Amino acid sequence: MVVKNKYRILFLFLMIFALVSRVAGQDNLTTLKKKRKQLEKEIEYTNKLISKIGKSKKNTLYSLDLINNKIVRRQELAATLKREVYLLTDSISSLNVSVKKLDDRLDYLKNEYARIAYYASKTDNGYSRLIFLFSSRDINQAYQRMRYLSEISSYIRNEAGNIKALEAVKEHRKNDLESRIQEKKNTLDMEVSQLSLLQLEQQKKSRLKRRLSSRERSLRRQLRAKEKESALLNKKIESAIARATEIARENSRKATKLSVSELKVSQLFYKKRGKLPWPVKEGIVSQTFGVHSDPVLKNIKIRNNGINISTDKGSVARAVFEGTVVSVMAITSINIAVIVKHGNYFTVFSGLDKVFVTNGNVVKPGAALGTVHTNLQGQTELHFEVWKGRQYQNPAGWLAKK
Repeated sequence: MVVKNKYRILFLFLMIFALVSRVAGQDNLTTLKKKRKQLEKEIEYTNKLISKIGKSKKNTLYSLDLINNKIVRRQELAATLKREVYLLTDSISSLNVSVKKLDDRLDYLKNEYARIAYYASKTDNGYSRLIFLFSSRDINQAYQRMRYLSEISSYIRNEAGNIKALEAVKEHRKNDLESRIQEKKNTLDMEVSQLSLLQLEQQKKSRLKRRLSSRERSLRRQLRAKEKESALLNKKIESAIARATEIARENSRKATKLSVSELKVSQLFYKKRGKLPWPVKEGIVSQTFGVHSDPVLKNIKIRNNGINISTDKGSVARAVFEGTVVSVMAITSINIAVIVKHGNYFTVFSGLDKVFVTNGNVVKPGAALGTVHTNLQGQTELHFEVWKGRQYQNPAGWLAKK
């Protein structure tokens, strides 16, 4: 029957639409939940680093950097939770509409079923069926009437099955709806909690900035020392890269295979863009790439040619890709830098106080290069850079997302 096929198609469409909509929404929520868990993990790790700073050393720029980092992560977390709430609200609305449509559809099917079942019951005895058949004009009409009676019985059985299946879908959808409503409530509670914690952390940041502002002369002296150290590092990096590039050029004149090999390593390194492992086992980015305003001193800009990664005391810096160590250089007595060459690319690891490699060593990904220095304020921070030839890159674009 045409009507029966139409109902089957509609039922199948409802099932497919419900499944696709649910999966699409779930994918978005799954992505957000994954991001939320990562942010929570980073905040927890930052708290651990802060807790390891002695009480007498809390009022330092390092503490301010960590608090700033935590505030940024907390803001991202609050925004993620807000987005989750939005998606859950949208999902709940869609589920409500879906349940309403299922209710309407079930009402229609049940009414139709009742009407046809009532009609069938009037002829559901042998005598009535015989009268209905023998009153036919000819054998062909009798056959058509027999077929009609058979289709009505089949239709009633199928409709009963459809109603039962739709009721199961409705029950599942209602359970899903209740689950989403509870999840939304929990997420809203988390959002409120995060906003409250964010407010407290911003207050801590303001108090610490006021304390640090009273030590402006000392801070400017520290800044000049850092700028001097950074300029020296940059100069030595450029010199080491120029020397390594010249050596590679000389070798390529003597052996074409070496040039091909260098090109291949460069291509392989480039293919790992956005997938390189982190240079330390665990850590958070305490300062990003580019130009930043000084967190305390007004109208002062700080340039970072790489990223700074705060990590645990005793952490080991590790190679992020196979390559050759082309320079191990002392920037200061407590800051050693290692440069690893990867074809036309270079990675720089600075802030080490003990080094395990020497010039010419070939290293594999994950190879230990040296331990990260911990200063008197309890700060353990690796400075990491990526260069293509003589041009520095943003390392964040090369490292894998956590």
